[in-house]
Amino acid sequence: MPFFGIQSTRNHKLAAISSSLPSLTAVSDGSGSGRFVRIAGIGRGRQLTIIVDGRRVEAFEGEMLGVALAAAGQLLLRHSPSADTARGMFCLMGVCQECAVMVDGAMTAACMLPVQAGMSVETDVLRTAIREVGPR
Repeated sequence: MPFFGIQSTRNHKLAAISSSLPSLTAVSDGSGSGRFVRIAGIGRGRQLTIIVDGRRVEAFEGEMLGVALAAAGQLLLRHSPSADTARGMFCLMGVCQECAVMVDGAMTAACMLPVQAGMSVETDVLRTAIREVGPR
């Protein structure tokens, strides 16, 4: 039952908003998982290539690095130095630093950095460095 017309106004606004949105269709990645696949029907920037741990990864201009990595299936970005547990995208707004990766020689939060053609990304660099130096 509407309360002072709020329900009917809300439904009208939702209908107006949903009718203005483009029709979106999920693009299958073939795995059947439905996780982190790009959506068809959205205008994208030009396609470009970045290098992640020595392999070529497809990305789109305007995407954040973390999104491009997740869409490519790269969910593990680093390990916690203290607990050696897997870390990846978490807050998606640059606060938690769980998505810290090395980009062109500098540590950065993957969720806050737009991709650029040819950028070189290294994941899990702290774990690699700890292995090379050895435990304390």
